[in-house]
Amino acid sequence: MLDRLTPRQGSRHATKRVGRGPGSGLHKTAGRGVKGQGKRSPGRETPFHFEGGQMPLARRLPKRGFHNKFRTTYRAVNVSSLAPFAPGSVIDAEALEARGLIKHGRDGVKLLGDGEAPAGLVVRVHKISENARKKIEEAGGSVELIG
Repeated sequence: MLDRLTPRQGSRHATKRVGRGPGSGLHKTAGRGVKGQGKRSPGRETPFHFEGGQMPLARRLPKRGFHNKFRTTYRAVNVSSLAPFAPGSVIDAEALEARGLIKHGRDGVKLLGDGEAPAGLVVRVHKISENARKKIEEAGGSVELIG
């Protein structure tokens, strides 16, 4: 049975046997057309950004600004967002992500001071504003900074 399996009709094409004379249907230039850079022996195609010798767009436009590849970016969370947590609970990046308050993928979490702080929370974040620290500690909580 396995010896009778064949691909479906029309699903496979015959391979081009280039350079095999007029009987192949690709005689003389073997489907490359006549003359020019793409027809020569190595068959080098021009890169997609090549503009025929004209100064390329990437070099015509001015370069501006600076991108610091060592920059750290923080996911911001306001104190008012911590209201759903029970008093005495420990809040860290994993707890915030589990509640859907932050998305994963950046360097750290920064707590900002907008809103009222719930009572008695233990907050472990990478950065915190002075206003947020004051509100958490006044509500009977504590703040621990992570590395």
